[in-house]
Amino acid sequence: MLAVLAVCASPLIISYLTYYVIKPEGRTNYGDLIDPRAYPIPKLDATSLDQKPASLDDFRGKWVMMQIGNADCADACRKRLHDMRQLRLAQGKEMERIERVWLITDDKPLETMLMREFDGTRMLRVKPEALTKWLPVDNGTTPADHIYMIDPLGNLMMRFPKDADPNKIKKDLAKLLKASRIG
Repeated sequence: MLAVLAVCASPLIISYLTYYVIKPEGRTNYGDLIDPRAYPIPKLDATSLDQKPASLDDFRGKWVMMQIGNADCADACRKRLHDMRQLRLAQGKEMERIERVWLITDDKPLETMLMREFDGTRMLRVKPEALTKWLPVDNGTTPADHIYMIDPLGNLMMRFPKDADPNKIKKDLAKLLKASRIG
């Protein structure tokens, strides 16, 4: 009788042990998840390139891939812009759910060829002080080193590492779009 009781109770005991004692640490996402309560989106006083007021709230209802950088856009900046464009295209029929935003942190003019090359990327000018107070970074990096994700509800929710692997970002995006029915 005790043997039958032990066989029946063993799955329950093993499940409690694995849940409370042996906590699994595996994760499947490449980007770092961000608690949106710790980093609410501030009022950035952003403007479009034609000096009209703009806001990240304009993109509510869509997933937003966001990068930060100066108008001169060095090689690393261009690579991130290129990666963002290709990652959006790689989502196929789901690509309309994603917006690309480049927050420009100075008032210098943009190259016409750069604007043509990355046509479709929303370019907004913001004050760099507002971004450094808001965006989380790794030690030894700046907000310009990362690509950030904002969910369709307007919450900052993910940051990809410096020099991120586009194939791994693509997998994260596919998971986000599959799991989310909003945006």
